[in-house]
This record gives sequence, structure tokens and C-alpha cells, in this order.
Amino acid sequence: MFKQISRLLMSLMLVILIGITNTLPANAGIDIHNRDKLISLVPPATREPIFNPEKVRLGITPTGWSNSDDLTIDLVPPIPYQQILSEMALSGFKGSQGAPKFPSDLQTLKNELNLRGLTISEPWVGTYFTIGGQGKEESQRIFQEQMAFMKNFDSNVIVVAELGGAVHQQPIEPLNNRPHFNDEQWGALTNGLNELGKQAYDNGMVLCYHPHVGTGVETLQDIDRLMEGTDAKYLKLLLDTGHLYYAGVDPLEVTQKYASRIGHVHLKNIREEQLELAKQEGTSFLNAIRNGIFTVPGDTEGIIQFEPIFQELANVNYEGWLMVEAEQDPNKANPLTYALMARNYLREVTGL
Repeated sequence: MFKQISRLLMSLMLVILIGITNTLPANAGIDIHNRDKLISLVPPATREPIFNPEKVRLGITPTGWSNSDDLTIDLVPPIPYQQILSEMALSGFKGSQGAPKFPSDLQTLKNELNLRGLTISEPWVGTYFTIGGQGKEESQRIFQEQMAFMKNFDSNVIVVAELGGAVHQQPIEPLNNRPHFNDEQWGALTNGLNELGKQAYDNGMVLCYHPHVGTGVETLQDIDRLMEGTDAKYLKLLLDTGHLYYAGVDPLEVTQKYASRIGHVHLKNIREEQLELAKQEGTSFLNAIRNGIFTVPGDTEGIIQFEPIFQELANVNYEGWLMVEAEQDPNKANPLTYALMARNYLREVTGL
């Protein structure tokens, strides 16, 4: 009986959060700094936080509900964006990456976010410096659009990744088919990133590079070359634990080596059995997602140990976002279940 009542109460809260936008005026948003007004299924932490709670915020990307690279990874009918945002809020997160499913009208998006005490943590900027031709101009255009977009939100992070020759969206195995840049391409990439990074810096923002499976910056050697070739003042490193592990890189080693240069964090876990299967069968990146290669921190099926990574970041007084990012098929992994799993884990191990 108790379980039935609990499920009923949870469903009722979710219905209220999803439907409330239809009953309140557009300017009836909630102050995102007033947490007492927000409903969360996660209790407050009981331990001393290892990070400064005023400087480190917790967020979650929408990829556990709907995949930005392939919108067919969704439920039928598709999960509405209102439900995604409401379940993020119910799970106690404060930020979300932008997503194609979210409203394109800026004021509508801001109203929906404010209503639930959320903000946009980061946009995605794909650059094309390494392909020549109009690649630099296109990279600049995309960057300017996203920088202007982020000036509307309570975050200063811009995520960037070079997509010249990238194969992560193609139906081929990503690790052995990824691009390898020559010296000229590396020069174009590092020079281009330094230029964008300076523009971000001059606008009070932080450009963070995302090493990504299936791209030309994937391995530790790639990361080293990128860090050596760029100005630490203008370009920071995005630590994505899952992409690093997928590519055979130890995320703890990267954290230890570049802790003071890490400006943003994606917390993605790996199911090692699925990783080995993907390598053996030559599975594409998107099919590996469908098969369940990724999960959240706190899932006992995951292989990555996050506590030492958190401690390394705490040792250098990391400031910024910790973003849970588990690209999963919602048909196989209930998004709210995994969001709560991750949030409770983070509460236990970080005190946030």
C-alpha cells in the first residue's frame, strides 16, 4: 500500500510540473536562486560538501530522455520537452544543456526554464577548422550564434568540438574510422580555437573543448597536442569521463594532468561489457548508445570510479558545472529513474 501511495504522489507531482505552464501566466517564473520554492525528490545532503556550493552547480543533459544526434532515440510518442524539464527539476538539478527539442523561441524557453528553477548550462559549438574552404567562416558563425544565445542565461560556458571528418553520427565503428589530423590541420584547429577562446574571454565566457569519440581529438595524445597548442587563458578542457573511457583513456589520469585547466565536466559512466561488445562487433556510436553502453554515475553496472576524480577536482578548488550525461534509450532506461540515481549518488559523495 505504501509503495502504491508513493508512486501516486510522484505521478501527481510530475503532472503538476508538466501542466503548470498551461495555467500560469508567462511571467510567473520561479526565482532560480530560491530553492525553497522548488519540489525535489532528492533530500538535502547530510555531509560536508567537498566543493564550494556557491561555485559548483549540478546539471543534467537531456540525452537520457531524447538524443540530440539522433532524435529517433526516444519513446513513441516522443517525450515532450515539458516532461524532460520537469523531471530534471524533480531530480534536483539546476541546469540543462540546450537541445533541439526545446523551444526555439527564446522567451518561451526562458519561461519554461524559470518555472522549474533551471537554466541552460551550455550550448554545443561544432567547428570545422580542419576541412579548409569555408570551414573557418562557418565555425565563426556558429560560435557567434551560440555566444549570443548564452548571454541570456545564468552560465558562461560554451562547449566546442572539432567535427571536421567526424564519424560519430555515421553507421560505422568510430574508434578505427575517426579522422587523424596532419600538421596543417592541427595548426588550423589550434589557431582557430585560440581566436574563438579570446572572443569568449573578452565577453566574460569560457570556451571548453570536448574530446569526443569518433573525432580528431579523442586520445590522450590528441588532448596533449591540443592543450600544448592552445592558450590556457582562452581554452579550457571539458572532462567527459565516458568519452575518454570509450577511447581507451583513463579519465582520472586526464583529471590529474589537467585539473587546473578543466573548465567543465560531463559525468558519463560506461558499461564495460557493452563497450567490449561494441569493439568486437564494430558497432557504430549511435547503436552502442541504443545497446546501453552509457549510464549514469552511481549505477553499479558502470565501471568508472568517480570519487577519485571528484577529489582531484576538489583539490584545485574546481568551479563550474558537474553535468550528468548518460546518452541512453528511454525505452530501456527510464530517464527519471536514472536521473534520481545519479543525483542521489552525487549528494552522497560530494555533499552537494
